Amino acid sequence: MTTTVNGLDGLKALVGQSLGSSEWLEITQERVNTFADATDDHQWIHVDVERAGQGPFGGPIAHGYLTLSLVIPLFSSMLTVEGVTMGLNYGLEKVRFPSPVKVGSKIRLTATVLKVEEVAGNGVQSTFDFTVEVDGSSKPACVAQPVFRHYV
Repeated sequence: MTTTVNGLDGLKALVGQSLGSSEWLEITQERVNTFADATDDHQWIHVDVERAGQGPFGGPIAHGYLTLSLVIPLFSSMLTVEGVTMGLNYGLEKVRFPSPVKVGSKIRLTATVLKVEEVAGNGVQSTFDFTVEVDGSSKPACVAQPVFRHYV
């Protein structure tokens, strides 16, 4: 379900609220290989299916930064801010990868709005708590506190 807010005041009104969860997204070997090509990170644990099958995780795993990058499309399906001229990624307060994402597994994002503060240029800076869950796992794949800015 998508939460839609209007303008900066609508975003401010979300502080402390959970935005729920995104839909599940399957992590395919093709996606992992494409990410490896884009980042020049072809470590065997990600792209060598046969060797990774004998490795510590029993098969290939997604890059941590691939998992982190997928929060953008997952989050975009959860929150729409209307009445702004621009939104951008401003950075991360922290990020950790507590457990791997095996190829073939499904992930989803849960998000909570931590704070929304005014910034120069008629905008706000919003900080969120993100958790990337792996279907069937009690331990998250990624926890992060991303920071976004929106301007009117």
